[in-house]
Amino acid sequence: MILTTTEKIPGAEVAEILGVVKGSTVRAKWFGKDLIAGLRHIVGGEIKEYTEMLTEAREEAVRRMIEEAEKLGANAVINVRFTTSQIAQNAAEILVYGTAVRLASQIR
Repeated sequence: MILTTTEKIPGAEVAEILGVVKGSTVRAKWFGKDLIAGLRHIVGGEIKEYTEMLTEAREEAVRRMIEEAEKLGANAVINVRFTTSQIAQNAAEILVYGTAVRLASQIR
Protein backbone atom coordinates (compact mmCIF):
# COMPACT_ATOMS: atom_id res chain seq x y z
CA MET A 1 0.00 0.00 0.00
CA ILE A 2 1.41 3.37 -1.00
CA LEU A 3 0.80 6.14 1.55
CA THR A 4 1.59 9.77 0.81
CA THR A 5 0.79 13.20 2.16
CA THR A 6 0.75 14.59 -1.38
CA GLU A 7 -2.18 14.84 -3.80
CA LYS A 8 -0.37 12.98 -6.58
CA ILE A 9 2.12 10.18 -6.84
CA PRO A 10 4.85 10.89 -9.39
CA GLY A 11 4.86 8.27 -12.14
CA ALA A 12 1.40 6.95 -11.27
CA GLU A 13 -2.06 7.91 -12.48
CA VAL A 14 -5.14 7.75 -10.26
CA ALA A 15 -7.75 5.64 -12.03
CA GLU A 16 -10.43 5.84 -9.36
CA ILE A 17 -11.08 7.69 -6.13
CA LEU A 18 -12.63 5.26 -3.68
CA GLY A 19 -13.36 7.60 -0.79
CA VAL A 20 -12.06 8.83 2.52
CA VAL A 21 -10.56 6.20 4.81
CA LYS A 22 -9.57 6.55 8.42
CA GLY A 23 -8.05 4.75 11.33
CA SER A 24 -8.01 5.73 14.96
CA THR A 25 -7.11 4.54 18.40
CA VAL A 26 -7.59 5.94 21.88
CA ARG A 27 -4.77 5.56 24.34
CA ALA A 28 -4.66 6.26 28.03
CA LYS A 29 -1.65 6.79 30.23
CA TRP A 30 -0.73 3.80 32.35
CA PHE A 31 -0.20 4.83 35.97
CA GLY A 32 3.29 3.31 36.19
CA LYS A 33 4.46 5.08 33.05
CA ASP A 34 2.76 8.27 34.21
CA LEU A 35 4.72 8.14 37.45
CA ILE A 36 8.03 7.61 35.62
CA ALA A 37 7.14 10.37 33.15
CA GLY A 38 6.40 12.72 36.04
CA LEU A 39 9.86 12.10 37.45
CA ARG A 40 11.44 12.76 34.04
CA HIS A 41 9.45 15.98 33.77
CA ILE A 42 11.17 17.23 36.91
CA VAL A 43 14.69 16.64 35.58
CA GLY A 44 13.87 17.57 31.98
CA GLY A 45 14.46 15.83 28.67
CA GLU A 46 12.40 13.56 26.48
CA ILE A 47 9.60 11.64 28.14
CA LYS A 48 10.31 8.35 26.40
CA GLU A 49 7.28 6.56 27.86
CA TYR A 50 4.91 8.99 26.14
CA THR A 51 6.94 9.01 22.92
CA GLU A 52 6.70 5.22 22.80
CA MET A 53 2.97 5.26 23.55
CA LEU A 54 2.23 7.81 20.82
CA THR A 55 4.43 6.03 18.27
CA GLU A 56 2.52 2.79 18.89
CA ALA A 57 -0.79 4.65 18.66
CA ARG A 58 0.13 6.21 15.30
CA GLU A 59 1.22 2.83 13.94
CA GLU A 60 -2.06 1.23 15.04
CA ALA A 61 -4.13 4.04 13.51
CA VAL A 62 -2.24 3.73 10.20
CA ARG A 63 -2.72 -0.06 10.20
CA ARG A 64 -6.47 0.41 10.66
CA MET A 65 -6.63 3.00 7.86
CA ILE A 66 -4.78 0.65 5.51
CA GLU A 67 -7.20 -2.19 6.34
CA GLU A 68 -10.14 0.07 5.48
CA ALA A 69 -8.49 1.11 2.20
CA GLU A 70 -7.78 -2.52 1.27
CA LYS A 71 -11.45 -3.42 1.81
CA LEU A 72 -12.30 -0.80 -0.83
CA GLY A 73 -9.77 -2.27 -3.26
CA ALA A 74 -7.32 0.63 -2.98
CA ASN A 75 -3.63 0.31 -3.70
CA ALA A 76 -2.74 3.79 -2.39
CA VAL A 77 -3.92 6.43 0.06
CA ILE A 78 -3.16 10.04 -0.82
CA ASN A 79 -3.42 13.25 1.22
CA VAL A 80 -2.72 11.36 4.46
CA ARG A 81 -3.14 13.52 7.57
CA PHE A 82 -2.78 12.93 11.31
CA THR A 83 -4.67 14.60 14.10
CA THR A 84 -4.97 14.08 17.81
CA SER A 85 -7.46 15.17 20.43
CA GLN A 86 -7.78 14.79 24.15
CA ILE A 87 -11.03 12.98 24.91
CA ALA A 88 -10.58 12.59 28.66
CA GLN A 89 -8.12 13.88 31.24
CA ASN A 90 -5.74 10.97 30.71
CA ALA A 91 -6.73 9.73 27.25
CA ALA A 92 -6.11 10.90 23.70
CA GLU A 93 -7.30 9.83 20.28
CA ILE A 94 -4.91 9.54 17.36
CA LEU A 95 -6.71 9.77 14.01
CA VAL A 96 -5.20 9.30 10.58
CA TYR A 97 -7.19 9.82 7.40
CA GLY A 98 -6.71 10.14 3.67
CA THR A 99 -8.22 9.46 0.26
CA ALA A 100 -8.19 5.85 -0.89
CA VAL A 101 -7.44 5.50 -4.59
CA ARG A 102 -6.85 2.83 -7.19
CA LEU A 103 -3.84 3.59 -9.33
CA ALA A 104 -4.03 2.91 -13.07
CA SER A 105 -0.29 2.65 -13.36
CA GLN A 106 2.35 1.79 -10.84
CA ILE A 107 5.36 3.93 -10.11
CA ARG A 108 8.03 3.47 -12.75
